[in-house]
Amino acid sequence: MAHKITGLCLRDGSCIEVCPVDCIVGGHPENEWPRMYIDPDTCIDCGACVPECPYEAIFMEDEVPDEYVAVGGEYINRIGFNETFETENVQGEVIKINSVRKLDVGEIVDLTEDVEDNAAFFETGPGYDA
Repeated sequence: MAHKITGLCLRDGSCIEVCPVDCIVGGHPENEWPRMYIDPDTCIDCGACVPECPYEAIFMEDEVPDEYVAVGGEYINRIGFNETFETENVQGEVIKINSVRKLDVGEIVDLTEDVEDNAAFFETGPGYDA
């Protein structure tokens, strides 16, 4: 069972840098696939990506929380949200995401829908360069 990247992902790219099998890719086009995705056929479940994610967005598939409790101030990245988040990724490139919403303290969010989004990216999404 592969790891999954949830909507807490803000495209930092640290996970890509440490993946020994290059199974993590950025979604393209970003307006349709706004975060990073893990190829379940390539992922070896080593877990190297988990501690590298500054947003704590990566979970084992069976551990993705259906009741994630926000500490407040973090962002969730999903199509349909219309706030903007801008930062630099691990390579120093400016990242601007136009599909986020800032979470409130104690807000409860179901992250399990992101498991299906990851699967859809590899089943029906556009091609990618791994």
